Amino acid sequence: MRHFGHIPSATRTGLFHSEPAEFTADSPARTLAVALGATLYSPATRPRLADDIRKQAARGVVSMVLCLEDSISDADVAEGETNLVRQFADLAAGTVTDADTATDVPLLFIRVRDPRQITDLVARLGETVRLLSGFVLPKFTETRGHAFLEALTQAERTSGRRLFAMPVLESPELLHLETRAETLAGIASITDKYRDRVLALRLGVTDFCSAYGLRRSPDMTAYDVKIVAHVIADVVNVLGRSDGTGFTVTGPVWEYFRPGERMFKPQLRRSPFLEGRAEDLRTALIEHDLDGLLREIELDRANGLLGKTCIHPTHVVPVHALSVVSHEEWSDAQDILRPEQGGGGVLRSAYTNKMNEVKPHRAWAERILLRAEVFGVAKEDVGFVDLLTAGLAG
Repeated sequence: MRHFGHIPSATRTGLFHSEPAEFTADSPARTLAVALGATLYSPATRPRLADDIRKQAARGVVSMVLCLEDSISDADVAEGETNLVRQFADLAAGTVTDADTATDVPLLFIRVRDPRQITDLVARLGETVRLLSGFVLPKFTETRGHAFLEALTQAERTSGRRLFAMPVLESPELLHLETRAETLAGIASITDKYRDRVLALRLGVTDFCSAYGLRRSPDMTAYDVKIVAHVIADVVNVLGRSDGTGFTVTGPVWEYFRPGERMFKPQLRRSPFLEGRAEDLRTALIEHDLDGLLREIELDRANGLLGKTCIHPTHVVPVHALSVVSHEEWSDAQDILRPEQGGGGVLRSAYTNKMNEVKPHRAWAERILLRAEVFGVAKEDVGFVDLLTAGLAG
């Protein structure tokens, strides 16, 4: 699979200076953590789940979570488990494989409620476990996490399949100021112990808001809710460092996908859409409250987050379009990482609009080139609007 693989090859050639690279479920963890992109959640109880997965893959989705937790009622858990086993069999029956690697389905993860489900589901999936990339672990803390990660390790041994964990950071202990530091330290300790198994950390911002009876409107981002913004900052501070101790931390879910009454003016500047003669696209994005999503994605990236939890297919293409590395970013990163610059120093950007300081910007440049590998580098004259338009048309 590859990002923007759903659009015609000729279109990709016209958009990308360097096209997104192909990857598989067996690619290195470092690659997969970046490649997750917009991770689309779906209730595990959907009766035509296998067809839904195939359809979303054809539209550019590369990672999905099949949820047995908050998205379904307590009474539906058993049916959800049974349905997953049935739908994986359906997927496997129509899947072309190469050396037991799925080539026509996204990276698939199951969000469980308790550790027992991990070993039980892996046993029930049988040989179709080859389609599974791992599990999403809810309300993750050091205490709860140990049992989940031990169950994952056991499931790996019995299945012979590499399985990843994606812990969700959403517990009240993490939100509350008096317990946050201790909780973060505990999470850092347990995730470091099982580092090879942890693909990425996900933020459960809806649960954070719930603890205080809050809900952000479509006119506001998670960063406008200060109590949430402070938690995100502390999570990145402790768990998202670029010194080798950190993990990929993904952006929070955007809850809105239907038009609603607006209180504030749109957040999308008009000029990029006028330049691309795409004013109709701008209007459509605003009408569907996606201008707030676009702003939140930009703020995610500025605050050290990569990828995003998504609950609606319309959110996927905007996340991926804003994940493509611009030619300017790529040019700066290339200059900073040139071997002859190993001693440091300051360079003027090739775009002559900024200072590139080699040592302080090195970690940033390394992250840019890793993102460039999986999302590609846009041509000099190609912007977000072009990528979004092509992604939607594909």
